[in-house]
Amino acid sequence: MSGIALVLGSGADRAAFHRMLATLGPRGDLAETHLRADVLAGVQRLRIVDRERAAQPWASADGRWLLCYNGEIYNHRELAAELVRLGHRLRSESDTEVVLEAFLEWGPRAIRRLRGEFAFAIVDTTTGRTYLARDPLGVRPLYWSRQLRRLHVASEVKALVPVGAPISEVPPGHHGWAGAVAGPDLVPYLDLARLGDRQPPVDDPGQAATLLRERLRESIRARVDTDLTVGVPLSGGLDSALVLLHVRQLHHDCVAFTVGDPDSDDVRHARRLAAELGVHHEVIELRPRDIRLDDVREAIRISELTEYGDVIDAVVSVPLFRRVRDLGVRVVLTGDGADELFGGRPAQQRLGPEAARRLLLHRLRNLGRTELQRIDRTGLAHGVEVRVPFLDLSLIELALRMPAELKLRDGREKWILRRAFADRLPEHVRRRPAGRLSYASGLHERVRLYRPFFARRYRSFGYDLLAPMRRDFDAVLMRCDDDLDRAVAEGTARQDYTVLEHARDLAGAARWHMTPALRRRTGSGRRS
Repeated sequence: MSGIALVLGSGADRAAFHRMLATLGPRGDLAETHLRADVLAGVQRLRIVDRERAAQPWASADGRWLLCYNGEIYNHRELAAELVRLGHRLRSESDTEVVLEAFLEWGPRAIRRLRGEFAFAIVDTTTGRTYLARDPLGVRPLYWSRQLRRLHVASEVKALVPVGAPISEVPPGHHGWAGAVAGPDLVPYLDLARLGDRQPPVDDPGQAATLLRERLRESIRARVDTDLTVGVPLSGGLDSALVLLHVRQLHHDCVAFTVGDPDSDDVRHARRLAAELGVHHEVIELRPRDIRLDDVREAIRISELTEYGDVIDAVVSVPLFRRVRDLGVRVVLTGDGADELFGGRPAQQRLGPEAARRLLLHRLRNLGRTELQRIDRTGLAHGVEVRVPFLDLSLIELALRMPAELKLRDGREKWILRRAFADRLPEHVRRRPAGRLSYASGLHERVRLYRPFFARRYRSFGYDLLAPMRRDFDAVLMRCDDDLDRAVAEGTARQDYTVLEHARDLAGAARWHMTPALRRRTGSGRRS
């Protein structure tokens, strides 16, 4: 993984460009640049694949094309072999070179051949035109801004704030061309709603379980193809447990990480599972009283998140990835995405099949600015690359072919996921219900005390040049009686919470904090 910075157009300020690149410093361990009068290109490279030779920005053999790349292409070896058969002479074993050579061979059509998580810019140095592309789910970020007839491109919003102009996102699953003074002209190259359209539904539980086992194993196998230690953030729940089970089996060196209050459900279940598997387990003990306003401020600065609930999760994620970095682990696999795909979100469980499918697609299309943005920023703020095996397109396609009855059955969410791995999962994991990170770690209500400060802190960093802080979509959806169209319209019309709503929320959080103290003083029960 990497952080990329690019300025196109004559008269670009080199000092300002270097400040952009320095802002992205935590995303890599080596700053590399290519500087010309009309093209300033740089990458903070996190060296994972072909660490010595995959220097960036990567130039074509004739010097015409220049690639700034952030991501991992999991089928790069297969593509490299095909490119060699077509006459390409490769200079490395990196996926970086494969991205550029694939583009030179197939043009923009190459984007549909890449299996992975990526965001990149390819500059034609003879014209200054630049091709921008981002992976279908938006696992990797890409933003742009224009000022004074110059185009600025970067991996994070914070790198573009000093430009002082409105900031736009390259949407997930989009690509297109831009120049210094025009564009980008971005179009979708993949419609998630059409995945699996040409395949029959998978409604037999046995077939669904078999396919699910095969595809999850293959997705994780591709993502542990590294000689580095692989970490797994472990909540002790279903999704992270499945990732850990596979990583332990498929990779020679893995370690689990758990963050939370020592008495929380996450820590208790994760300790038990790690001990049963014989996996080295790092527990980051974080009590509610340990969290301060400065921790919240730093999580907002790092994450750039726009929804309150995601910010709360980011506050919990930051100390986890700090420990991952301190132990020298550079690659982790998470269970993110499984709740969306297999009915683990409460709203999906309340809806009919068609409404549930529409909500699933809405969530998938927005993961790039919510859950995936959280793990990208909090991970790479500490030089840690996060991979998401459940969001491989093969698993998304399979989930879209499954009827709702396989995802919710007998009152149990993610039923098919539990059935598919019933023989491998301990009973205490298989029966554990889904839960949001901040709640299960025992830290949600502490961070909730600071919610009235979120929007002001967010604006103080200039992030509203991209978008305002907005209401939690789950809360808006519930308020709209699970009507997706109404919820989207409501979220657009009334983006932030009112002062009165914040006051009510603060009062609720305060009551939660006062109750254990009152119980201790009166002796009426013990703290849960």
